[in-house]
Amino acid sequence: MTGKPLSLGGSLGREEATGRGVVYAMEDYSRDFGLPLTGSRVAIQGFGNVGSFVAQFAHERGAKIIAVTDVDGGLHNDKGLDVPRLFQHAYRERKPVAEFKGGEQVTNEQLWGIPCDWLVPAALGGVINKETNARSIECKVLVEAANSPTTPIADKIFGERGIPVLPDFLVNAGGVIVSYFEWVQNLQQHPWSLEQVNTELRHKMTTAYTAVRDIVKEKKVPWRTAAYVIALGRVAEAERLRGH
Repeated sequence: MTGKPLSLGGSLGREEATGRGVVYAMEDYSRDFGLPLTGSRVAIQGFGNVGSFVAQFAHERGAKIIAVTDVDGGLHNDKGLDVPRLFQHAYRERKPVAEFKGGEQVTNEQLWGIPCDWLVPAALGGVINKETNARSIECKVLVEAANSPTTPIADKIFGERGIPVLPDFLVNAGGVIVSYFEWVQNLQQHPWSLEQVNTELRHKMTTAYTAVRDIVKEKKVPWRTAAYVIALGRVAEAERLRGH
């Protein structure tokens, strides 16, 4: 098993790995498509293990976290929330986001209507759909930090609207990547430094991102389709080599 406490053979960096990987993907997209993280406006739905670290790492890179919600609602501040204090309040002390001072209270439904550069669903599946918000969301990029937050029909609507969707199984892979690193460290009986974990995670995320980006540009397809092209191609090649 992975995700163990450090004293039982866990890995440094595992707790924040998914959120860190999300921000690595955002950085790579930012570099390639001219949407700088510094000064950009980020809205995050969900402030658990993933959303809280996305907020922290994006804030460290100069982004303005303008809206955050958890299961009970959240806050909006167009000038940017005080992320370090909010992280301590909501993630470390497990208090509701909406009880934090420094913004206007909003519901999860209202979050979808806040204009932003990066919209990061980081909680539940199916929250972006045709019936409620797919045609009204105003963002430049949708970053799927949660698993399956966008329904297939909503995905198609975003394509029609020209809004790129960075898919979950690329963007939020950081957690399982560092779980793999934990397994490797256990086999070797040699723990890695945090710097090594993050360097290797950065390399894996950027390599995967670059492969998908190249398909997007070459074949003029959505990001999710490009990622499936690579994944299915690898399965097909493995089956061919096995003689199936």
